This record gives sequence, structure tokens and C-alpha cells, in this order.
Amino acid sequence: MCERHGQAFSALQSRLDRRGFLKSLSVGGALVAMPMGMAAMLGSGEAAAAGVTKVKATHGAGLCNLGIFLAKHRQLAKGDGVELEFVVTPTNTDIVTLFGVGAVDMSMIPYSNFLSLYDAGAPVRIVAGGGVNGCLVVARDGIKSAADMKGKTLGTFQADTLEVLPYDWLKKAGLSFKDVKIRYFNTSPEMAQAYIGGAVDAICAVEPYAAQTVAARKGSSILTDGTDLYGKQYADCVLAVRAPMLEKQPEVVRAVIKALMTAQQQAEQNRSAALKDTVGTYYKTTMEAASLAAERQPVMIDQRNQTQFILARAQSMKEMGYLKKVPDEKLFDWAPLNAVIAGNKALYDSLRLKSAVA
Repeated sequence: MCERHGQAFSALQSRLDRRGFLKSLSVGGALVAMPMGMAAMLGSGEAAAAGVTKVKATHGAGLCNLGIFLAKHRQLAKGDGVELEFVVTPTNTDIVTLFGVGAVDMSMIPYSNFLSLYDAGAPVRIVAGGGVNGCLVVARDGIKSAADMKGKTLGTFQADTLEVLPYDWLKKAGLSFKDVKIRYFNTSPEMAQAYIGGAVDAICAVEPYAAQTVAARKGSSILTDGTDLYGKQYADCVLAVRAPMLEKQPEVVRAVIKALMTAQQQAEQNRSAALKDTVGTYYKTTMEAASLAAERQPVMIDQRNQTQFILARAQSMKEMGYLKKVPDEKLFDWAPLNAVIAGNKALYDSLRLKSAVA
């Protein structure tokens, strides 16, 4: 495993070569990579005239992205002069690479992918959370425990929280990735379909796709939802920002964090409306599956209490060969989040999930 992961790490470093990446990456026939500072200035004439800063961002496919999806769909940062724009990414790898090379300056990204970028030298920082929980190992009929996974095929994503969870889970049971066959996928829908079709025995999936696969393949069961391993409210996705934006446009970062908090408040107060605005557009699943998934993976923007959890997972990633060393707390910059909390007490106090709540 370490040799294969070492190769993946080298490939990541190679992708972080900006010139090579910008030369090769094309989405839909059009080059989409552009430095964020430039992208913000090259917004529409109408936006510029209105004094709106356009921020290009990438995101994933799980329920941990619900907050940023609502912030974009409902334009929740516009009152503070900021408008979110999403850059289309065909695969999970592209999400990471675009952010890593500076084609966008902001990303809702799994903490594990962030750790890989940070270790590879990308100037990036975690400034807030996205969602908690929601990473599940789902297995076919006949597989009821980690021991039953010996010799079976597990689907996941490389250097993802969905790879870290089964690694830690198997390790706790006295097993390792050498005891199973790992198959990597590019997108959540692709992996879900592979499992439903019987191509793999188990997957580690994020919501809402985990709920979708359990319902779609008869006899499926959830072997772990992570809470038995990590405890309640463990981090999955985080809001990460490139250091130059933090230094030059801190007000933009604060505006996005405030918008995410507003989105969390709205999702907590009216989950049905939040899902109606996102299912179909962002989530390729049913409302029924999304509703169940939203219970398992709620939005939680204030994840300052997850600092040590993320650093502990960095140790797992080092063991897996993804990181050269375990980082320290310098990868976090909670200053913008602290400022938003201080300046929006009523909003913050209204949130159900936050670091101050046990």
C-alpha cells in the first residue's frame, strides 16, 4: 500500500506544477483554470458595477457541501458584496488540483485532500467547517463486520476521508488494507452505481449516496458510520482558502463564512426547503434518500473543536504514505471565523451545531 500511495503523492506534486496543469486541463473543451484574484476582477460588468466581488470555488458532491450549495443558490453572501461562482470539475481529483494550483482560491474540500495539498507545499489554510459525520462503510449481504471484509473488494476515493475512515476502521479491528482489495473511483455517482451493480462488495460512501446505495441493493447494511470510531460530530469537509486571499481579501473570506453560517441556520430551521433547492441540481438522488442523509451528515460551520481530530487523521495519512510528516496547527486559521462569530452573535447563537455545543 505504501508504495502505491507514494506514487499517488508524487503524482499530486506533479499536478501542482501550475504551468503543466494549465496546459493540460480542459473541461468541456474550454480551459477553466484561472488565478482567483484575476477571476474576481474579470467578473461581469454588471457585477463590477454593483461592487460585487466574484469568488470562484470548487466543491464536492456530499451533504457536507449543503451549506456552500445554499450559499451559492440563495446568494447569501451578496449582501456583503460577494458572489460565489462554482467551477465545474469532472472528477474528485480535479477539485483538489484546481484548488492546489491556484485556479480557484476557495474550496469545500475533504480534510484529507487538504492535508495532501498542504503537505505538498500548497499555500492553503482551513478557515471553517462544512459538514460533520456522514462517511459510511456500506456492504453487501453476508458482510457484517470488519473481519468479513477479508479478501473482499472495497470501493473508495484516493487520499479522501472516505479512504481514511475504512483504514482506521480496519486497523482498529486488527486488519489493514492488505487484507482487502481496494478499488478507486472518480465520482460518488460512479462508485454508487458500481456497488449497486455488484462490481464491488463494499464502499465507503458519503451522504446522500450512502443512503441511496443501502436502499438500492437488497441486503445491504451499514458496517460503520464513523461515530463508533471517532465519536459524534467528526469532521468531513472543511472550507479551505489559499493564503494570498486571506492576506489580501480577508473581508471576502469573512463574507463567505457568514454566508455559510446563514445557510446552516436555514438548513437547521427548514431542512425540507434546503433539500428542495439542492436535490436535482447538486444531488443526483431522491428527496427521500436526501432527507435521511441530511440527518446523518448535518452542516456544521464552526469546527474549531475538530482541530485535534484532523491532526490525528494526518497521522493515519502519513502511515498510508500520503504525507511526509504530520503538520501542526499552523494549517488552521480560525481568525476569520472568530471575527464572524464576534460580529454576528445572534446568528451564531441560533445555530444548533457548533464547537461551543457539547
